[in-house]
Amino acid sequence: MGESPRGSRAGSRDRASQNHSTSVERRPRRLGSLISQALSFDDDAYAAGEVGFLARALVQATMPHSDPKTNEFVRHNGHYTLSILAPKGVGLPYGRYPRLVLAYLNTEAVKRKTRHIELDHHFSHFCAGLGIPPTTGPRGSLPQLREQMQRLFASTFQCVFHDEEKGRHAGDGFLIAEKRALWWDPRRETGDASWGSHVVLSERFFREATEAPVPLDLRVLRALRSPFEIDIYVWLTWRFFRLRKPVTIPWDSLQLQFGCGYKNPRHFKRRFLKYLKSVISYYPDVRLTNHAMGLILKPSPTHVAPRASPMKL
Repeated sequence: MGESPRGSRAGSRDRASQNHSTSVERRPRRLGSLISQALSFDDDAYAAGEVGFLARALVQATMPHSDPKTNEFVRHNGHYTLSILAPKGVGLPYGRYPRLVLAYLNTEAVKRKTRHIELDHHFSHFCAGLGIPPTTGPRGSLPQLREQMQRLFASTFQCVFHDEEKGRHAGDGFLIAEKRALWWDPRRETGDASWGSHVVLSERFFREATEAPVPLDLRVLRALRSPFEIDIYVWLTWRFFRLRKPVTIPWDSLQLQFGCGYKNPRHFKRRFLKYLKSVISYYPDVRLTNHAMGLILKPSPTHVAPRASPMKL
């Protein structure tokens, strides 16, 4: 008899554990909850209708994890640089919420083949659909999500490739949305159902979002609680899609890409490995090793296998 999906996933998890160095073994304190959640994903993302997408430009380098208290932010990944500029009176997007919003917008653009993205009439429904329990009040999830969406849509993104040695330079800038209408009241769970909220993606971002997006499992995005964990997950599935031979990524390069705000490199490394453990619980087939010089990645299955065309789902 064939192996059950649950047994197959557990067997894969056991095999994968042999590929991780002891420094990235999963922490016992969170082991039960993480494994139980991961094992509940019996169907693959396509079968479950949970395939999402994210533009490569926002995977190679990412938004801030916490409020940078400034209106300009820069991250580097080799020759690639992502800079984000926000109006001073608005502020930069940061944290988990704008990442989930971007995945939603990107996925809708791929599936519906349109720049015009309709959002739910009720803010609380939209919030819950992102995997965020809707709560009100000054520190509730509804006002926080709305603020992060306003920051996201007001910001300008610049993607620059610069290789001084080879004399190459290229750049591109874009807004996420050229128009938006958000008719939600974060103080009420029902929101305003009289008008539909919608977003019109900028043409440049729409091309970036649909030409060759990174496929993701939306269930994992909703389950991961930290923006750092989300960044590691989407980065790993992107890297393993392209990886053909082992590569060592120095810790200082990873710090520039994921956490340039850390003053002490050891603090960054400790935090990175902590969040990597959580990601491995959902993505057990990764083959990697923690080395003093950096993180060694070995060719591994990508978490969500790409289809021939991401526009055909």
